[in-house]
Amino acid sequence: MKSVIFLFIIIVLFFSGCSAKKELIPEQLPITPESNEPKPNMKPVGFNEIDGFYRDDLTHALDVFKKDCKKSKKNELFKNVCQKAEYETDGAKFFTVNFQPFKLLDEDSLDEGIITGYYEPLLYGSLKKNNRYKYPIYKTPKDMVIIDYASDDPEIKTYKLRGKLVNNMLVPYDTRAQIENNPNKNLEVIAYVDNKFDLFLLHVQGSGKVLLNNGELINVGYAEQNGRKFKGLGTYMLEKGYISKDELSAQGMKKFIDKNPEKADEILNQNESYIFFHKSNQGATGSLGTPLTAKRNLAVDRKVIPLGMPVFLSTKNPVDKKPINQLMVAADVGGAIKGNIRADFFWGYGEDAFAYAGKMKEKGKMYILMPKE
Repeated sequence: MKSVIFLFIIIVLFFSGCSAKKELIPEQLPITPESNEPKPNMKPVGFNEIDGFYRDDLTHALDVFKKDCKKSKKNELFKNVCQKAEYETDGAKFFTVNFQPFKLLDEDSLDEGIITGYYEPLLYGSLKKNNRYKYPIYKTPKDMVIIDYASDDPEIKTYKLRGKLVNNMLVPYDTRAQIENNPNKNLEVIAYVDNKFDLFLLHVQGSGKVLLNNGELINVGYAEQNGRKFKGLGTYMLEKGYISKDELSAQGMKKFIDKNPEKADEILNQNESYIFFHKSNQGATGSLGTPLTAKRNLAVDRKVIPLGMPVFLSTKNPVDKKPINQLMVAADVGGAIKGNIRADFFWGYGEDAFAYAGKMKEKGKMYILMPKE
């Protein structure tokens, strides 16, 4: 059996990769006191060197920081400042007294990276399948086998291995196409929705709301992933001539698929990754474990920025190109969010948020605020 498990680990690691916002949700890694020292990819700066810092609503930023402290205070790095935040009402005073800002730099010592956006989608659905509502939101399959790899190596223990038993052998779990074309008794449905691409966007975002035809609004959140590698659809659609470079956005892809539903399976199945959900009592929740605040929370690469860290972001609005200069809190992670200067800006919920998130791919600068103690 040990050899079977070992073979399974090799197979699944081969197939596994990055997926939606919450494909992998490892526990927050402990940060030693040495982590307070600036890394080579950080440059200490003064608050007066950060464009727009004092013009931001820092009291609102403090409120968000307090909210996220409910979880981040478990990290020794934030324990003291979270205690101080409880009794503070002046945001500018709190952040300037208790933190030292550092500008993030990439491997080439450049200070600009890529800022994308995400949101919480609204779908329309029903508890019963019919001609309109026919695309299922599935719970975690009953036959899925999940292995948390135990190791002292933090690079390894953050991964989950996923598969299923077939003839007493552990094999990788089904692909997107297999799940959709061969539903089985192990798949339980939360609700059925009316648009296949909107359901795909729900998979990418990791959580959302469903307005049922009986008037009830339910929240669905990430539960699990099938272990298959995530693959973006934009390049494929460009190569096939389905969209132009000017249409390369979530909105452009949705427009094509809505007009050409017969192409939906061909396009969507290029991405073998599949997300399973659970009903939730609250809206979008980040990997930190707190509800996300629109325009004040970021998804980051936790190898660079610990969850709970205040991050001042300088970028542009993707629609009107006006500057965005404001203090955020890192509260989420993403499969595609990798690198020193890389973040996903949470725009909020619904169609208005989609209008911004789907088009956002802007250059940006990031400053982390490191607790002084």
